[in-house]
Amino acid sequence: MIIVPVKEGESIERALKRFKRKFDKTGVIRELRSRQQFTKKSVERRHEVLKAAYIQQKDSAEDEA
Repeated sequence: MIIVPVKEGESIERALKRFKRKFDKTGVIRELRSRQQFTKKSVERRHEVLKAAYIQQKDSAEDEA
């Protein structure tokens, strides 16, 4: 359970913003979305490799410029 203490004189909007930030860091929504559809381990691995290759290529192109 996420607890966000509201300090005296602090606006509700500010406390709500802190709550949303903490909630995003827990990754609950990402987990729910990923569980809606089953993906095989091999497909997940392939996506990870492609993403790593893309990032590496992007970084090397950035170094050359």
